[in-house]
Amino acid sequence: MTAVPPKRFRLKAKLQPTQARAQDTYEVILATAGEMLRDRGFEQLTTNAICQRAGLTPPALYRYFPNKYAILKELGDRLMAAQDEEMIGWIESGGLAGATFDERLASIVAIQTRMAEIIRAFPGGIAIGRALRAVPMLQKLRFASRDMVATELAAAIGPLYPRVDGSRLAVATRMLVELSYAATEMMVEEPDRDVDRLAVEVCRMFVLYFDDLG
Repeated sequence: MTAVPPKRFRLKAKLQPTQARAQDTYEVILATAGEMLRDRGFEQLTTNAICQRAGLTPPALYRYFPNKYAILKELGDRLMAAQDEEMIGWIESGGLAGATFDERLASIVAIQTRMAEIIRAFPGGIAIGRALRAVPMLQKLRFASRDMVATELAAAIGPLYPRVDGSRLAVATRMLVELSYAATEMMVEEPDRDVDRLAVEVCRMFVLYFDDLG
């Protein structure tokens, strides 16, 4: 069970580096934290351990981050931003639109698979995702990201469903986004499963649901 930080804990970085050397230190802290999350998990992550592994002094770390939760927030922001960028690009390129069932299915399977790839490639991505779910103070990162994507998706596909009430479409797209992320988590956290089949089946549900929606 992930420890919950006291409410007084700061989650924002203290300082954004402006010089190249400072930027290097900032990135080393984040890269090291990501690697340690992958290797040890969030419970074993401490600022002292990060400093030791990165070859930094504690004051060098605390110049930028007040605690490990602030480091995790920055990593979470970056991971969610990478996923959001990919999702928005998918929406803008057509998203759920497609002339046939198979075209729509292939499009959703492609983005579902890409979401899993992003997490796997991101240092500590799986552990970051788990921590974002477990730490209440950080859950709003997930909620904000998913609300934004759902809103963009609803706006993009609204013309495809002119007879569907806007409030219903908002619920439908938010549900799609939430279930898509849940499936992504299964794909990366349970690699022994047939992840390709999992992606196809969950995306089939999405296409069937939206075909029936309008």
